[in-house]
Amino acid sequence: MEASVPVVDFQKLSEGEEEWKKLREACEKCGCFRVINHPIPETLMAEMKSVVKFVHDLPLDTKMRNKSIIPDSGFVPPIPTSPLYEGMGIYDMHESPQALEDFCTQLDLPQYHRQIVKTYGQAIHDLASTISQKMAKCLGIVGVDFKDWPFILRTIKYSFTPENVGEMGVQVHSDTGFITLLQDDETVSGLELLDDSGSFKAVPPKSGSFLCLIGDVGHVWSNGKFWNVRHRVICKGTGTRYSFGAFMLAPRDGNVKAPAKLVELDNAPRYRPFTYEDLREFRIRTGKRAGEVLDQYRIAL
Repeated sequence: MEASVPVVDFQKLSEGEEEWKKLREACEKCGCFRVINHPIPETLMAEMKSVVKFVHDLPLDTKMRNKSIIPDSGFVPPIPTSPLYEGMGIYDMHESPQALEDFCTQLDLPQYHRQIVKTYGQAIHDLASTISQKMAKCLGIVGVDFKDWPFILRTIKYSFTPENVGEMGVQVHSDTGFITLLQDDETVSGLELLDDSGSFKAVPPKSGSFLCLIGDVGHVWSNGKFWNVRHRVICKGTGTRYSFGAFMLAPRDGNVKAPAKLVELDNAPRYRPFTYEDLREFRIRTGKRAGEVLDQYRIAL
């Protein structure tokens, strides 16, 4: 069965209340939504996909030069427990232009490819920041500078063969950050969401759109209002699946907590403050990646 993923028209958010209501309901009830009519040209989206294919086809020793700044921010090769997955990334390129330069130099990218990565990275960071601000506004919170939040421009490749049908590309998890703004593969499916009935539903692709997934930080920052959606990738047929986008993490100082105004409106905080680094390290150490890691910070009401 297919998941019913809400669709939010980016342009209509500046026109009236109806789209704002759809955005808030999507954040609270589904933890995800599709963004259409956004400012990123489809030509740029297609060009970036061609770059993603190029970098993932590079020799292994070349890809290994893409070092992680924080865990999983650089090259992650297939491993025995996750043989279908491969990832690459650039950490905090918006704040540090050197991060982009290092990535391109490490992989010996041609100038044309470098320019595409730079243009796309800037565009999706701006879009992710703006969407985050609009999500905050839904809760009555304004003035948060999401543009300052670190993010990872991450690319992912899944290698699916007939022998892998039914196997996991990525196990069930929630993302750690505020949101993930994903350019999903428009031809090779595999992404599934866990709905409130406990069933997995396939996410149908939609060309030209972005899929926004709310993560653990988004759930806590919203004082529990936004749902940190659980999802997985499963092999359903032969093909190579590519997805990529902006993984918006947490405030630059690393401190994760609900805004004071939101806590005041709710009469109480639902989670005690913590740092993003502690959250990430706890997930890695315990292997708990499906949102249950937040239980340790929950305040009994």
